[in-house]
Amino acid sequence: MTADTVGGVWSYALELCRQLCSRGVRVELATMGAPLSPAQWREARALPGLTVHKSTWRLEWMDAPWDDVRAAGEWLLELEARLSPDVVHLNGYCHGAWPFRAPVLVVAHSCVLSWWEAVKHEPAPARYARYRDEVAKGLHAASVVVAPTRAMLDAVTRHYGALPSARVIPNARDAQAFAPAVKERFVLAAGRLWDEAKNLAALEAAAPQLPFPVYVAGDATSPGGSERATTRSTRPLGHLPPPVLADWMARASVYALPARYEPFGLSALEAALAGCALVLGDIPSLREVWGDAARFVPPDDPRALARTLRLLMNPSSEREALAARGRQRALTFTPGRMAEAYLELYAGLVRPERRVS
Repeated sequence: MTADTVGGVWSYALELCRQLCSRGVRVELATMGAPLSPAQWREARALPGLTVHKSTWRLEWMDAPWDDVRAAGEWLLELEARLSPDVVHLNGYCHGAWPFRAPVLVVAHSCVLSWWEAVKHEPAPARYARYRDEVAKGLHAASVVVAPTRAMLDAVTRHYGALPSARVIPNARDAQAFAPAVKERFVLAAGRLWDEAKNLAALEAAAPQLPFPVYVAGDATSPGGSERATTRSTRPLGHLPPPVLADWMARASVYALPARYEPFGLSALEAALAGCALVLGDIPSLREVWGDAARFVPPDDPRALARTLRLLMNPSSEREALAARGRQRALTFTPGRMAEAYLELYAGLVRPERRVS
């Protein structure tokens, strides 16, 4: 299994690995994108049956990645030759077209073309032509493609063509890691603050209109340093280790994610488990996941965002009812359910009796 270390894919991968290992599946995890943080190492080392193979090859969505993508592909083929896995589970696209001997499962977590369309409201520019071609090759060569929402699967099909075999498997988080606590009067947001898709600008514009603080947790600078978020009205917390972020979620009354683009929204799931009322961007994927268990606002309407946040803070009964619906919905996205769905797919590809790489 591959995993990048710079976003939500890491949380998804470790949650799935935890479940697979507990069921006796040996997992070889190949990491890319950046060195593992001390917190990530602690998570990985806590899982018996998981072996980490580390690298720092640039990811396919990063600037000028292609030399690294080629080198990473050669490295992955070497790992497969040495480890002889039953299934190759790729949490990226391009390597799906490489000549692995085992069946290949590709997971569509996000993509540049759908990101650009949602965030910039226009097609991705011509400089992403090679990205488009390489991703399409990987998707169409894969034995099966998985997406966390129907909205994301539809986006992949729209941009790269119909897929011969595809399935939706929602992401999941362990509820025990996100227990609610006594709620305090503040709003929390978390994620890659530099990513325009997360829409920190809307929170920055809404915060001065609110009589309570808005805290934002996450990296303000992109991995390559080309993008940087500036916080003036919100209160930055920086990058927080998972247990510390879970504590902030446990105390937050409301979690705000006015996203322009979010194929699933793992942080919203974590916040809902922690008892936060959810205020989310009104986009198809988040509607699909949350239904009537969240409040939705147009991503480009900071006034509507501020108005909704104020309404939820007063009176508390409405906020508590929304938080209760959100937590009830979140509890349906269990890691065990996710793992069983993947094991069913693995079994359909080949007998899963040795290990997943």
